[in-house]
Amino acid sequence: MSLDHDTAEGLRRTHPAWRLLAADHGALIVSFLHRTFIAPNVRTLGQAELVSRLEDYLFDLRQRTESAYPKRAAEYLDDWAADDKGWLRKYYAADSDEPQYDLTPATEKAVDFVLSLAMRRPVSTESRLLTVFELLRQLTEGTSLDAAARIGELERRRAAIDAEIARLQAGHIDVMDAAQVKDRFVQLASTARGILSDFRELDQSFRDLDREVRERIATWDSGKGALLDNVFGVRDAISDSDQGRSFRAFWDFLMSPARQEELTTRLEQVMALSSVQELQPDQRLLRVHYDWLEAGEVAQRTIARLSEQLRRYLDDRAFLENRRIIEIIREIEQHALSLREAPPSGNFAFLDAASAEIELPLQRPLFSPPHAPHIDARTLDLGESESDAGALYDQVFVDRGVLRAHIRRALQTRTQVSIAEIVAAHPLSLGLAELVAYLAIAAEDVDAVIDDDRTERVQWVDGFGTAREATMPVVLFVRGRSAMVLR
Repeated sequence: MSLDHDTAEGLRRTHPAWRLLAADHGALIVSFLHRTFIAPNVRTLGQAELVSRLEDYLFDLRQRTESAYPKRAAEYLDDWAADDKGWLRKYYAADSDEPQYDLTPATEKAVDFVLSLAMRRPVSTESRLLTVFELLRQLTEGTSLDAAARIGELERRRAAIDAEIARLQAGHIDVMDAAQVKDRFVQLASTARGILSDFRELDQSFRDLDREVRERIATWDSGKGALLDNVFGVRDAISDSDQGRSFRAFWDFLMSPARQEELTTRLEQVMALSSVQELQPDQRLLRVHYDWLEAGEVAQRTIARLSEQLRRYLDDRAFLENRRIIEIIREIEQHALSLREAPPSGNFAFLDAASAEIELPLQRPLFSPPHAPHIDARTLDLGESESDAGALYDQVFVDRGVLRAHIRRALQTRTQVSIAEIVAAHPLSLGLAELVAYLAIAAEDVDAVIDDDRTERVQWVDGFGTAREATMPVVLFVRGRSAMVLR
């Protein structure tokens, strides 16, 4: 994109970020929104809470200058959320009748720009240079079709790794100095915050699509197929765009429990470095990956609302079409009744049916004689059973909640656990019925793994003191979403 005079003039007049930087009360808007939304990483706030915070902020400012900012907090918020400003997004959540407020991507860009002017931090020149070289390497290798060249590059990297291992084995350990650590940490923090901005941008794209769909539904006069084709075409264009594909790849990468644990461990190690502590880093960086997950869920909920809007549209159209069909049928019936006593004159052709019925000869089934049942006329005598009928009433109840608690407790200290290990820690008190209940829980758990290629033995003692043993496939409960499913 070229930035000529006309393009810059258009951005100055239309882009919300530029209008915010040029606003008379820009200092108030930027400082308050940074303090309320960006600094604590808050996605949305209710109107009452946001008005209260702005009133307190204005009170502190008016202590210095009485004539500063004369309007009420609610008036400022309505002004910032107006269409001609676009600095806040005002909407109603599905489960609340109170207006909610959220930052727009343009506002976040403006606040980040002002924040970059105010912050004095180390220049991350070296780390950026290394990042450029690494990206260039990935681009050249990832787009090369020359297998020999790629093999040669891998062999070169393997030789470098072998040389590094040899140096470590010889006792030569290269450690980053304080400047290098600070350099890379500054870039790390900046990139982590930038990912949150990317999520807000993607969420805004789907919100724009949702708004466009609602407007089209309200004014659509053609058939359902044309509308759905149009809507899904736009949605696929967003999903298949570079931003959409990057979001899906990032989301799949982040949803891995192993990646989450690795991120947590590495963040704790980095934040504990003395060089990093000198920078007085924001401790919320320790849970930034959870903030990423929360921001990604917001985008997923926006997509869900779009699907719900389409489903409601289809239901409404189906109801209206069925209602119209019934009205047409009733009109035909009423017209026929009105003409029954005095049918119109003229020649009419009477049809026995609306269409001809075609039956092929081979469709007729072959004749099969009826089966004559044989009835045994013998008289049945009343007999006596040698079994104990009391066993029919000796039924047991297996509490699955207790079994889920055993599984959840075992997964608190381990990443996976088998049924045999759980039974060893908590012996079966109800015998085979309790073991079957464990198998039923595993069948319902999306994270459980049933390995038919391996077997394990589960042993217990029944109520009569007899030792029992069952050989079954290996069943593993894995830490992950099962921690929520088993609650």
